[in-house]
Amino acid sequence: MSQDFLYLLSKEQLNKKFISENIYPNKKLNYYLCNDLSLETYIKLCKFGFISTSIILDNNFYLLPEIQFEYAILDFNNLHISKKVKNLIKNSEYKFCINSDFQSVLNEIKKYHKDSWIEENYEKLLINLNNLKNSNSNFKLVSIELYDKNNGKLVSGEIGYMISKTYTSLTGFSSRSKKYNNWGKLQMVLLALYLEENKFDFWNLGHPYMQYKFDLGAKLYSRDEFLKRWLNSI
Repeated sequence: MSQDFLYLLSKEQLNKKFISENIYPNKKLNYYLCNDLSLETYIKLCKFGFISTSIILDNNFYLLPEIQFEYAILDFNNLHISKKVKNLIKNSEYKFCINSDFQSVLNEIKKYHKDSWIEENYEKLLINLNNLKNSNSNFKLVSIELYDKNNGKLVSGEIGYMISKTYTSLTGFSSRSKKYNNWGKLQMVLLALYLEENKFDFWNLGHPYMQYKFDLGAKLYSRDEFLKRWLNSI
């Protein structure tokens, strides 16, 4: 984070008028704070286009919602599948699943990222969101899993959320073993194919600072360009 201060968003400010007049046009700020850990507030933040991580300040836990300056967006007609991934698909030594073992994916992500922002409070929030049933909301938090079919090992996975026909990645992991080279890319390609098959509009990959997202076929969107598509899709 490079901005000099963090603005505390209240639950009452999470309305269309305030966000559209005060947050979206402010091109100097991207990070905010929120101390409301309710499922309702988290979902509202997601729907407004924020991607929320977390932060500890003065021993207090806060959500750290970010309305990014730029986004990486994948339209499925732009999906690029490398030769190595095509070979992995052809060999079919994998098993691709959605939401079959959320806790295991969460555990692997925490091990993979040593300074993970998924600390205790955020983990509880994610588990409660994943367990959310019979909600009137069109929000669904899911885990994506890729297993080695031969030994049952969880090789790669991620956590993200579906809102209407959009999917947003939060965080993920992939085995560092040489045996599973390119399985992380395989998981992403299989997810893209699943989303395309199920008529999703696009995949929001978040920050556009990682080359692998563009190798997959993602395009760079400014905040304004992203919000125009996002708000029309959800």
